[in-house]
Amino acid sequence: MILHVTEAKYIEEYKVQVSFNNGRRGIADLSNALRGSAFESLKDKSVFSSLRVDEELATIVWPNGADLAPEYIYFQAFKDDPSLQEQFRAWGYA
Repeated sequence: MILHVTEAKYIEEYKVQVSFNNGRRGIADLSNALRGSAFESLKDKSVFSSLRVDEELATIVWPNGADLAPEYIYFQAFKDDPSLQEQFRAWGYA
């Protein structure tokens, strides 16, 4: 199954409540993703909070054109789930 973000809602700081097409919901802290020039403006929380789900890309996007891979968002939401560690290693996140 290809992973897609189906819903995203800004919570606080750099945290986002996310839902995925596999039925899982969680809160992803995306503060570690804010590196590099494409993400610099997102350090401003008012800009970060303007996120939305792009239906075509099936992930979170921002008005400046930045986006994150659904797998990365999933990892940030569920990185402490022991049952997913093998999958995260396969994706290169562990």
